[in-house]
Amino acid sequence: MINSKVIIVGGGPAGSTCAWRLRTHGIECLVLDKEEFPRQKLCAGWITPQAIKDLEIDVEAYPLSLRRFDRFHVHISRRDVTLTVHQFAIRRYEFDEWLLKRSGAAMQIHDVKDIKKAGDSYVIDDRYRCHYLVGAGGTNCPVYRTFFKGPNPRAKDRLIVTLEAEFPYAYQDCDCHLWFVQNKLPGYSWYVPKGNGYVNIGIGGFSERLKANNDTIQRHWGLFLKELERLSLVTNYHARAKGYMYYVRDGVDVVHKDGVFLTGDAAGLATRDMGEGIGPAVESGILAADAIITGKPFSLRSVKRYSFPRYWTLFKVGVLYSLKGLKKFGRANPYT
Repeated sequence: MINSKVIIVGGGPAGSTCAWRLRTHGIECLVLDKEEFPRQKLCAGWITPQAIKDLEIDVEAYPLSLRRFDRFHVHISRRDVTLTVHQFAIRRYEFDEWLLKRSGAAMQIHDVKDIKKAGDSYVIDDRYRCHYLVGAGGTNCPVYRTFFKGPNPRAKDRLIVTLEAEFPYAYQDCDCHLWFVQNKLPGYSWYVPKGNGYVNIGIGGFSERLKANNDTIQRHWGLFLKELERLSLVTNYHARAKGYMYYVRDGVDVVHKDGVFLTGDAAGLATRDMGEGIGPAVESGILAADAIITGKPFSLRSVKRYSFPRYWTLFKVGVLYSLKGLKKFGRANPYT
């Protein structure tokens, strides 16, 4: 039996941030992840200045690709708006491994199947034992399934389905582009040029709304590739897309039970406007670590709900104007 005061299930940004915070306070922890790092993780890779600050990253000293954006080109049903922003993009393939190594925590490759409470401890697959357990394993986190699925069920209408591709490409446009409600997609699409000659393209939409419209994310992917061709952003390239699912922020009520904590996508914390997960994952990882360190109550109410609150009214007005005639804005709004 391998014993550790804290075991963190999941080595992504939520788990590695929690481990890093614990280790800086001298607390022993072990990270379990079913994959070896570095591992492929498709993601637009938004990194906000707040996330940079929370992670105490020196932008000039960060050794891997980090691209800064000072503006976003937003397309709302063929109407274009340029927004002044201060954002960064990373490649998750590099970033996640760097965060995990920086934490200094022990890490083992293990696919968690069974978790049991044994007195004041938790036993994982009859192999690992801990006093505190942190669920940071994403949407399908076994910690969520075991302890929180009943008391904190996820709302089906908050489920996002995506298709993405990230690949080396000699891009000419160095700005980020976003498309809202293109072809009546209940969500948005993106083009994100990254460092070291990579580009990420993707689409995401509400699963239940797609089903209600007898629509599919695959159909929208095909239309999106045609739009990229039309704008000469990605041409003569037939990207093989991969999909995943996650939940945007809804009621996050039960996230702590005895010595068990829920963080990141395992708690469904992606922002309501952009579906951004890295910032909320980092915030929640820090909060879980601080609760373990201090013994104070754990809550995720302070974790941000929106990525761009100052622009959200603009997005809503633009969508309403573009889709006038719809009686209920909630049917068109990508992230409310």
